[in-house]
This record gives sequence, C-alpha cells and structure tokens, in this order.
Amino acid sequence: MFGTDIAIDLGTANVCVFVKGKGLVMMEPSVVARNRNTKRIIKIGKEAQEMLGRTPDNIVAVRPLRDGVISDFDSTEEMLRYFIKKACGRSIFRTRVIVCIPCKVTDVEYRAVCDAVRNTGAKDVKIIEEPLAAAIGAGLDIGGPVGNFVVDIGGGTTDAAVISLGSIVDSESVKIAGDKFDESIVKYLRKKYNILVGDRTAEEVKRKIGCVLPREEKLTMTVKGRCLLTGLPKTIEVTSDETTEAFSEPAAAILDIVHNLFSRTPPELVGDISVNGICLTGGGAMIYGIDKAIENRIGVPVRLADEPELCVVKGTGAALETYFDLDD
Repeated sequence: MFGTDIAIDLGTANVCVFVKGKGLVMMEPSVVARNRNTKRIIKIGKEAQEMLGRTPDNIVAVRPLRDGVISDFDSTEEMLRYFIKKACGRSIFRTRVIVCIPCKVTDVEYRAVCDAVRNTGAKDVKIIEEPLAAAIGAGLDIGGPVGNFVVDIGGGTTDAAVISLGSIVDSESVKIAGDKFDESIVKYLRKKYNILVGDRTAEEVKRKIGCVLPREEKLTMTVKGRCLLTGLPKTIEVTSDETTEAFSEPAAAILDIVHNLFSRTPPELVGDISVNGICLTGGGAMIYGIDKAIENRIGVPVRLADEPELCVVKGTGAALETYFDLDD
C-alpha cells in the first residue's frame, strides 16, 4: 500500500475510511474494549460495541472520542492503526492521510489528531473541517462566489458553516449532537418513570420513534430497564410525543447556533442562502423533524442531503485529490 491516499472521518460514534481508487471501504463504531489490569486492547469496533454495558469488572468498553475530539489518546491511536490496517489490508507506511475534525477545535485538540494519525505510520497528514467536507460530500457547488449554508449534526458535535469560494466564511460549533439526544432520553425516562436504561436502548428509542416535532401519527415503543425504586426489571411504553419533550433542550441549542450564524452572515450571502436553502448532513440530521424545526426558526428552505451520515467521509475522500495533488 505504498503511496496510497486515505481519508478518515474520525467521528465520535463511527470511524469511516475512504481509500483513493476504491471509495468507502469501512465504517465501524468508535469503540474500544480494554483489559483494566493488563491495559491491553481486546476488541475494537463492532465487536467492542457489543460489549458496551455488558463487560465484567476487569474489562471496560469505552469511546475514545468525546464531543468530536480525542479523550483517550492511546486508545484512539490503536483504534486508528487497527481500522486503517483493516481497510488497507497491510501496513500504511508512507501513506498520506486526510482527516476531518470539527470546526472551532483548540490547538491542542488539533495537534492530538495529527499526532495520533502520524503515530500509525502515515507519511503526511492533512486536516479538513467537517462542515467543508460535508458540503463537498453533499454535492454542493462551493467553488463559486455563491453562499452555501451547511449544518452537520454528528455524534459529538453540531457544526454549522457558511461557505463561499471554496472556503468557510464563518462557522459555529456546539458539543451537542446525537449523543446528547440519547442522554436526554435516559434523563427523561429516569425522571418521569424512575427507570434506568442504557445508552444503546436510548439510541434505539431515538432511531425508531424519536422526533423533534410531533409526528402526524403517534408512535409507541416498549422499553425495558431497571426500576430505581425496587432495583427490579421494569417495562414501560414510550410515545414519540414524549421524545419531543425529551429532545427540547438539545434541539433548542442546535437551533440557536444556526440562528446565531445566520444573523452574522453577510447580506449578499444571505440572499443566496434564501434561494439555495440550508443543507443538513450527519447521522443526527435524520432525527424526525429537525429539518422542519430549523426551517420554521430561520424561514428558509431546509433539505436533508442524500446519505447524510456519509457526507463527511465522501467529502473528505473527494478532497484527497485537491489537498495532495497540490503538493505533487
């Protein structure tokens, strides 16, 4: 694999790997299972995700990335090395890599990502901001003197950006996204029903019946957890309207950053965006009603990109040629 170019979407929930000439070759959960005593990593990716909440005392399954940035450097490095080797089939020595990160990260967070990738053996590392990659992956024409507005709702962060002439004019980022919606369900059920459910159950509720605005037809779902009063198993019925109530806080935070960014956008670009609308990307953008909620708040059309959860990695892959060919 000498000289192979690779694009990586280093997400809080999933890691996607794009190989030049092959396209998207891998998408796996950003989860690592480690032995507490020996510190040795046991499982990575899908197999580690299956262990979340089910491990014995001597094993811990964690996500080494939190809120879009690295929280456990060593685990992230080993996870990256495993995923890249799995995607490529062998060592990545002298391979060039482009990685996307949230906008508004600190210098320390920026260097941590670069160092983690370099330590896997990469020859060269480039960085692209997530909203720019998302816009490219969504098929927006960002090269001309026209304003584009993209909102990427991932697992750990929501990034909103106004893009023109191939660059970000202004951006906003908040560490509230898909994971916070899961947490809001856990908190809501605990407060209302005195029942404790795990993160995976909360995510399932979000995916199946979750909604930011009330659905035309109310949906229900059976949820099992542990009663906090008796310590015994408890089963309840949760409705989609209840998830709307649970989602109110994280949804409001996302609407606020979109509104704040729109209010700072230059007038000429506002005119373009009013015609072109706002493009939603990221897995969190698929939550029912989030597009309509933004449209109601801002007053411009909002559309969900095709395969929104893959826009960032597709855009990062498309940027491979631009970023590295300029160096050749």
